[in-house]
Amino acid sequence: MRDDAGASSRSMHGRIKRAGAVHGRAGDATAAPALPVGGARYTAPIAAAPRAAAMPRKRLPIGIQTFRKIREDDCYYVDKTGFALRLIEEGTHYFLSRPRRFGKSLFLDTLAELFSGNEGLFQGLEAHARWDWGRRFPVIRLSFGGGVVQSRAELDRRIRALLHDNAERLGLPCRDPEDPVGCFAELIARAHAEHGERVVVLVDEYDKPILDNLTRPDIAREARDGLRNLYSVIKDNDAHIRFAFLTGVSKFSKVSLFSGLNNLRDITVSAEYSAICGYTEADLDQVFAPELAGLDRDLIRAWYNGYNWTGEAVYNPFGVLLLLQERKFRAWWFETATPTFLIDVLTERQTWLPQLGQLQADAALLSAFDVGHISTEALLWQTGYLTIDREEEIFGEYRYRLRYPNREVYQGLTNSLLQAWTADAQAVLRQKQRLGELLLANDFAGMEALFTAFFASIPHDWYRNNPIARYEGYYASVFYAYFASLGLDLTPEESSNAGRLDMALRFNGQVYLFEFKVVELAADGGALAQLKERGYADRYIGSGQPIHLIGVEFSREQRRVVGFDVETLHG
Repeated sequence: MRDDAGASSRSMHGRIKRAGAVHGRAGDATAAPALPVGGARYTAPIAAAPRAAAMPRKRLPIGIQTFRKIREDDCYYVDKTGFALRLIEEGTHYFLSRPRRFGKSLFLDTLAELFSGNEGLFQGLEAHARWDWGRRFPVIRLSFGGGVVQSRAELDRRIRALLHDNAERLGLPCRDPEDPVGCFAELIARAHAEHGERVVVLVDEYDKPILDNLTRPDIAREARDGLRNLYSVIKDNDAHIRFAFLTGVSKFSKVSLFSGLNNLRDITVSAEYSAICGYTEADLDQVFAPELAGLDRDLIRAWYNGYNWTGEAVYNPFGVLLLLQERKFRAWWFETATPTFLIDVLTERQTWLPQLGQLQADAALLSAFDVGHISTEALLWQTGYLTIDREEEIFGEYRYRLRYPNREVYQGLTNSLLQAWTADAQAVLRQKQRLGELLLANDFAGMEALFTAFFASIPHDWYRNNPIARYEGYYASVFYAYFASLGLDLTPEESSNAGRLDMALRFNGQVYLFEFKVVELAADGGALAQLKERGYADRYIGSGQPIHLIGVEFSREQRRVVGFDVETLHG
């Protein structure tokens, strides 16, 4: 569909650091592999799970964000205290962005218990032998994770309540509890004076009051301004603060939210802290070894590993824990919250779906997140639907290539978009199942009939009322989404010296090469002709696999498939 003839690969001045694997390409040893092929009927080779005879089983800490509860209730715990010690030794003020349900709150709670000197909770952990348990620091904790703030007045009430709780716990009531900024500053200064140690400030979900209102920009801006006033206290009271750590999902620019807080180190894409949240390969094999029997490690890796922030790749902890409990491979993390805002934004921007897993951005674009100004790349990356594949330094600038982290996200997001972009969700479910059956049988006539019937069945009113349907790439995006939602091994926009192939599919020991074309009224055979003229099949010749060239043509006027030409070569 896109004419990139003559495109060639260029060597670029700079260094490239691999951050993980792209589907269908090799990566480092800790990265997620290519997505498994074959959908529901695919059976992966069984990888032997580690022997776990000597390790007792423990409780799975599903949904537990309290360090004390995990330790006292004998739950599995992945020791992150080494990261905590490194942070404390290296600096004082930090910011970390990670997706929802990724362990941020648990890490913050671990910091709170460490600074509070609760030694008994750290027996057997890395921090135990290295921490001075004779010192206790006053800790102020603010969390905006609970509930939804719907106005500036509600936000101010929430802040006052949080400060009141901290004041009571520290035994230091504010002189004017109705003034949140003044109360926060007073609490920090008095806690330092009363305890003889500087204060630890921990802020969890710092951005949630803003994110909850992104569809109401005026309210979101009011919330941003209120939070900016609150966080400015951290800068102004630096002399009283031993350590400050703020976490959230998004990376709002320092100008908009952290104005003047220049000593706040952002460790979001610091390679040494890539695994500060989430589980590494070693964590899974060592900590959770008793739970792995009977589960295919290759499938676990394909479904839940692959998140990367320029260092060691990690598994989604929530997805892994639900898998270990339920013993089923499902999109556990994705299903906990339908990304309605994300789907709406991608629809409004008429996103070219096949390109989503191959976006590129520089550091500034990934941080371009503010009310009324959120780049597609930043939105997908910061919310966890894309991750960093590789980091490149080119002429002194850092650029990032993004990809889907794993099958859970890849399949879950395309499923959601497919349902949002089509008129009948139930029909989509039936047609997906039918597509899998047709692929297994190599029934190309059946595939043509399936997609012809699908596009023909969409009511004209739906086309008129839905802006995405007026986008020329809509037809190819929906076509691609059907295959992607089955979890198949797709390579969209595959590059060659002749240009870019729209879509390559490897399935069942065969190769399927697709080219899409939009015509005014009648098919002219141009899609298949382009596949052949540009030699897109050449790289697969000699593979020993059948190669199917498939040219699909959509009529803009008739709003349906008018051409579906197939030619098979023997590799």
